[in-house]
Amino acid sequence: MADMPVPHGSSPRTALPELSTVWLRVFLEVVRHGSFTVAARTLGWTQSAVSRQIASLESALDGAQLFDRLPRGVRLTEAGRVLVPYAEAVTESLHGAGRELAALHELAGGRVRFGAFATADAALVPRALAAFRDRHPAVRLSREEGLTPRLLDRLTSGHLDLAIVSTTGRAPLEAYELHHLLDESLYVAVPAGHPLAGQGPVRLAQLADCDWISGSPRPESTLLDAALRQGFRPRIAHVVGEWTAKQGYVAAGLGVTLVPALAADSVRPDVVLLPVLDEGTPARAVYAATVRGRSLSAAAKAFLGVLGEEARGIGSSAAPVA
Repeated sequence: MADMPVPHGSSPRTALPELSTVWLRVFLEVVRHGSFTVAARTLGWTQSAVSRQIASLESALDGAQLFDRLPRGVRLTEAGRVLVPYAEAVTESLHGAGRELAALHELAGGRVRFGAFATADAALVPRALAAFRDRHPAVRLSREEGLTPRLLDRLTSGHLDLAIVSTTGRAPLEAYELHHLLDESLYVAVPAGHPLAGQGPVRLAQLADCDWISGSPRPESTLLDAALRQGFRPRIAHVVGEWTAKQGYVAAGLGVTLVPALAADSVRPDVVLLPVLDEGTPARAVYAATVRGRSLSAAAKAFLGVLGEEARGIGSSAAPVA
């Protein structure tokens, strides 16, 4: 096949060659000082080393001469003047990248995206947010709320850096890196006038005939899964998703509900919490989950540490982050 004709006044070369950032740095030093010798002194190099870098740059630019060599110093050619703003843009971009990377390392910038299930927002999350903000005010934090399975999906897809999840829901947690935060006991919330109010710990079976208030019409994959393990299927009379609304239903005598320890401090005064002592009903474990094999930023690692500290402060059952 014959070569395509080249239009008059154009060059067969259509792409700028890859230029070494070192060449550009040396080029700008020479421009700044108007001298190979002074540029070499500033860089801590020899004059011949600077000359070689400029020669290499000129060679890469198809032999374009960038400087006129004068008896005393150098002067930019037209080609050199064209190159200056581009060299400055490249080096400034690299300096900007270096500054941002340093800020990430020093927690003077960056962001952490995390998710949490609803009752973690009652105590653990706000305490951790406040403590982290005091230490690292320049790091941006964004939070999502959801059930554990959805949070894990968001984590896997890269929309979250970490997720605060629980063993409720039977999600496949073994696929993730789990950092244990705490173990929660369970309580039954009953109205203040309930016959069991004030009688101390109860077994779930004692409330088998009660109406229950739950966030789902099915007890599976909810806190009420504990009742299934105790041999009875709770009668769910009302499906209410929001925790404060559940309290209102309990206070009105419309049923009882299970409450995890993380939400216990926010119970209204006309609701009584009874500790659950059902044998074989394990405490709910709470974890900070990350994707196995995915690197965490310095900010995410710091937030993970703060979560562990605040978890230890919530109760004697709290455990350090692994």
